[in-house]
Amino acid sequence: MMIAAKRCGRRRAWLAGMCGSMATCRALCWALCWVLCWAVTIEAAPPEEGETLVQSLRSPAALLRMGADQKEALKIADGVYLAIGFANTAMVTTDEGNVIIDTSLVVHAPRHKRLLEAVSQAPIRYIILTHGHADHRGGVRLWKQPDTKVVAHRNYEEFIAYQSRLRGFFRRRNAAQFAPLRQWFSGRGVADAPIPMEATLLVGDRYDFTLGGVRFEVHHTPGETYDHISVWLPDKKIAFVGDNYYASFPNLYTLRGTKPRWALDYVHSLDKVLAWKPEIVVPAHGMPIRGAENVQKRLTRYRDAIQYVHDAVVQGMNDGKDVYTLMREIRLPEELQVGQLYGRLTWSIRGIYEGYAGWFDGNVANMYAEPVDAVYADLVQLAGGVDPVARRAREKLEQGHPVQALRLTDVALKADPRHEASLRVRLDALRALQQQATNVLEMSWLSAAVNETKKALANGETSPAAR
Repeated sequence: MMIAAKRCGRRRAWLAGMCGSMATCRALCWALCWVLCWAVTIEAAPPEEGETLVQSLRSPAALLRMGADQKEALKIADGVYLAIGFANTAMVTTDEGNVIIDTSLVVHAPRHKRLLEAVSQAPIRYIILTHGHADHRGGVRLWKQPDTKVVAHRNYEEFIAYQSRLRGFFRRRNAAQFAPLRQWFSGRGVADAPIPMEATLLVGDRYDFTLGGVRFEVHHTPGETYDHISVWLPDKKIAFVGDNYYASFPNLYTLRGTKPRWALDYVHSLDKVLAWKPEIVVPAHGMPIRGAENVQKRLTRYRDAIQYVHDAVVQGMNDGKDVYTLMREIRLPEELQVGQLYGRLTWSIRGIYEGYAGWFDGNVANMYAEPVDAVYADLVQLAGGVDPVARRAREKLEQGHPVQALRLTDVALKADPRHEASLRVRLDALRALQQQATNVLEMSWLSAAVNETKKALANGETSPAAR
């Protein structure tokens, strides 16, 4: 996007106005790259391509180029076009005006608009937002005209209010989840501003309309969010499914924090889409899936993978197993492997477990406000000081147990937040986990932790592990 902005100087002022500054725009683009770019050029992530994808995610230059080379809108079918980006923008043309489905990020909306307007500059009669995440509503103000109806589900208003209500919390979490943007998210400005309520037509479980002879059905399909909708064009047999399908196991729990994303909502919503028997499915991230048989195969496998994990968690809970046991035990069978480049099985397992049961794990000590790390200093004293704990952490790392090494540095640094040997083994453990990581969000959080630990070593500051 930085490259595109240089080529299109006329749009710089608009971008700066939308984001607060061009520096913010560049930062936002960079941050979202880490999370969304993996799906731009692929319909799915075959296992043999996984390593190539992971390596591309480690390259900032590659990230910034992805999606920027599209020269013209992708024609999906007669009257249906797609602008590709970290999140896509679709346009359906009719004799009575056009319909836009999702509007991408604020930093990519100008390019998408340029590509799609090269096809048609007819009035925008409707903008349909599949849900209220920023990478879907970022271009609403750019596309919206005086008579445009902006369609969203009735839960959209509450979802926007929820994100605004916790904007300080999300600013801090996003500083880790989007590690390259740490300085921007940790500051003040656009991240603190309430999110505008731009939808003008809130709909229920189903809303139908016809425009220029083209029939549109808007269906509530909760999953990624509880305000999520999908759009079905029955005459063209095209389904726009937003974020309820992409080239990875879904993010049933996102590390930045979220309300529960119910696994069975995904299952039921995917069942609804499958029942339409679409011949083309257009996800908001990635390329269209073409062919009725291919669509049925992919969406059925995706649905069954979610159902399998859900049922295994429920069975484990009823068998009396704790969440960490289930995180270690549950694995998808080979025929249901859908990749874990974005969502991760272990996080989803815990999300399902705690979504059903909440935070209390049956340990009575956890009923009280005294945290487990309140006794870490006592454990260090019993171990003979911080040095032996740091040595044991180093041994664990050398034995191939970097997470156990991290746990031990948590203990050591609680007793002595500036202990150099503990900070160094912590840094090495984090780097070892970085080398193993194949999930883009895992990489981002590890990168943030590495930066925090390096800062603590360089400046003699308190380690974040001790806070």
